Amino acid sequence: MVPIAYPRVRGCVEVDIALSKKHRRRRAGRLAIVVAADGVRMLVSVTGGTGFVGSHSVAAVIAAGHRVRLLARDPRAVPEVLRPLGVDPAVVEVIAGAATDAGRVAELVRGADAVLHAAAVYSFDRRRREEMRSTNVIATETVLGAARRAGVGRIVHVSSFAALDGAVLDENSAVSRSSEAYAASKAAAEVIAREHGAVISYPPALLGPHDPRLGDQTARLLATLRGLMPIWPTGGFPLGDVRDTAAMHAHLLTGGPARCFGPGRFVSTRDYLRTLREVTGRRLPAVFLPAAALVPVGLAADALQRVWPWPIPVQGGAIRTCREAQRVPSSGPARPLAETMADAVRWLRDAGRAA
Repeated sequence: MVPIAYPRVRGCVEVDIALSKKHRRRRAGRLAIVVAADGVRMLVSVTGGTGFVGSHSVAAVIAAGHRVRLLARDPRAVPEVLRPLGVDPAVVEVIAGAATDAGRVAELVRGADAVLHAAAVYSFDRRRREEMRSTNVIATETVLGAARRAGVGRIVHVSSFAALDGAVLDENSAVSRSSEAYAASKAAAEVIAREHGAVISYPPALLGPHDPRLGDQTARLLATLRGLMPIWPTGGFPLGDVRDTAAMHAHLLTGGPARCFGPGRFVSTRDYLRTLREVTGRRLPAVFLPAAALVPVGLAADALQRVWPWPIPVQGGAIRTCREAQRVPSSGPARPLAETMADAVRWLRDAGRAA
């Protein structure tokens, strides 16, 4: 088993957030509650706790000494997801239900000191558009609205840099108007989170060990190891380690700024593949082409994916991200990319998914 270490995050990039007077008053009241509870064992209610970001965040919150109440569609999945992270499932209270179920969500947030809303679908697969709308948008309104009505002291919403727009991305950036399914759903959720005055985190793309659902980034890493990614677009994207983002979430539940970018760095596609070659010792031959030239290929792959039953490793959204992604702030030092990749590859091998 790969040892899981969740570093202590001393703080995020401090930014003076322009908030309405109503939200300033609401936030000031919540922060007073959180500061009073600092150093006390809190009850933290979590959505998305059986996913990649959510499960690691649960482990980091428990490592920080807090109790966790988890909402899960399938409670039977909780032990197999949390045990590899060193979490005893017996210490986690589990409520069966979906994040769109108002009744179950009300039960989840009742009596909680803080809420971490990490439930989301991260995918560039257009076939999942409705799933993204339900989980990324409807669930956000359901959970944040319930937490606010219940008087929860600290509400943290996990967003994405894809939800933001502007020549330079930072915590004051406008909300994106992208038509791409994932970005559009996260932008809609961003509007909801800002309206509710939630603390918002912006993780980069994430890798690391123990991805229970083999999410988009881990699946792309695996496809590369299997030789299914011989052509890459130029450009790059922000990338970080899921364990560093989890530690940030544990910190944000007790303090920190209103909006915070997760630890990470901008990684070019060439550096991504070079690092993977170094940690695996494999050649992994590939050709790099201008991202703009590959956009039509991505559109064609997206169209084919609508009728093709198996996942296609080429996705229009990923190509556009590599073409348009910018360098974004980081909440602090991130662990080396080589370490993140090595741990992710080791876990894939141990899980029997990669040779």
